[in-house]
Amino acid sequence: MEKRLDTSGDSRWRGVKRKSDDTSEGQRQGGGKLYPSRKNTGDTRAHSLPVLPVHYDLKFPDYRQPVEIGCFSLDSHRQLFNDDRQLRFCRMPPDKKPRFNLRDGFKDRYIKRNDSVKEKLDHVLKWILLNRQKFPTLAGDRGSPAVTNQLHTDFITWRGHLTKILTTPYENREGWLMAVTLFNGTYYMSEVETEEARCQREQRTEQQQELMYGGYKFEQYLCADKAEGSPDPSGVVNTNEAFCCVVRTRLDGHSLVFSGEVDCKDNSDPRLKPPQCYVELKTSRETYSPNQEKNFLRFKLIKWWAQSFLPGVPQIVAGFRDDSGTVVSLQTFETMKIHHLVKNERGCWKPAVCLNFCNAFLSFVKQVVTLDNHRMVTLFSWEPGKDISYTLHSDGAFGFLPGWYVGSVFGHSGTLGTAALCIDCIHGGEFRSDNPLCSLYDSLQSLPLCLCGVSIPHRDACDAA
Repeated sequence: MEKRLDTSGDSRWRGVKRKSDDTSEGQRQGGGKLYPSRKNTGDTRAHSLPVLPVHYDLKFPDYRQPVEIGCFSLDSHRQLFNDDRQLRFCRMPPDKKPRFNLRDGFKDRYIKRNDSVKEKLDHVLKWILLNRQKFPTLAGDRGSPAVTNQLHTDFITWRGHLTKILTTPYENREGWLMAVTLFNGTYYMSEVETEEARCQREQRTEQQQELMYGGYKFEQYLCADKAEGSPDPSGVVNTNEAFCCVVRTRLDGHSLVFSGEVDCKDNSDPRLKPPQCYVELKTSRETYSPNQEKNFLRFKLIKWWAQSFLPGVPQIVAGFRDDSGTVVSLQTFETMKIHHLVKNERGCWKPAVCLNFCNAFLSFVKQVVTLDNHRMVTLFSWEPGKDISYTLHSDGAFGFLPGWYVGSVFGHSGTLGTAALCIDCIHGGEFRSDNPLCSLYDSLQSLPLCLCGVSIPHRDACDAA
């Protein structure tokens, strides 16, 4: 039975039936081809999508309760494993005023992921290659064989991308770029870093970096590596490591599969299954005035809500820090009840507006992106105060579906073994028997060349290397 959030005052899931600014003509971005404007061409597709909340202040759309269909782990080298080895377990301290030092280890026990490396959808795509059986197949007409080279899913993306879209009607500072490609009947959506975001990333002060570190350090105080273990805040904080869940859900008429990082699991109730057993961990500056409290409710809580609501994570544990970087209090928020905290605030955000806007945006994408071609990218652009617009690009800097994905297990013939992956395409030249992607590589050595054109060595040569 499908379920959705009811905002009429009851926070339970309920069963229901399923029922921009124009870019100037000729402008080029990132070396990709920009197709002419559709003005006066007879094309009936909309050229932009309005963002103002007033357009989406309607009843809550149907949103199916998310179901976890898999998970994966990333180790300290960002290698993907098709299991939950990086899952950690939440251990709440007995004292609600724990005095956690979020600066501890910043100078000498911190390994930071290189965020200049854009991984795009690569980890999600690798997981798909390892879990083709998790996607439904549809029988053809009159009993013909099932169509196996399609995912029969409308959208594949990251949870973080959908979070940005959900909160767009109330965002007034940061714009975004979303690249969309339609391939084999599925829309793949990958965020593109804006120039403004790149400048901010490259010019972060040490204080800003320390604040970012504090969020990861907070997790270290509350998370144990084993179900019966205890947190070890004396260890190294390595932001390369991650545990990610993969969920399937539906927003009105759009089927979605997306992945998102999970902070930890609440192991206190064995009846809770993923994602209902997951916990999101957050930090925020302590509020000292009504105005600070208002800003927290208006600008920060919306992002916390959207991030946890999308995958169905029921609880958010927040640590409030003082100006010295010490957590002085803990508070638990129930995701499904967060909207009660803001519904009486004048001009504050509404969950229904967020979901209706996201629904409209996904419909807009389907209306605009009609050419099924892995080389074609439609770049959707939004800046605060403007409508969402788009430009079309082919084989430019915005392409994000790698050749090893396009032509491998679900290549155009849709059969296993139609293509092979060289080690470099999988993970940088190292064969590891305990890595499932190596096993995938080993099972596909039916062709002498990888999709990228590199000669594939014999397994013995791999072992020798």
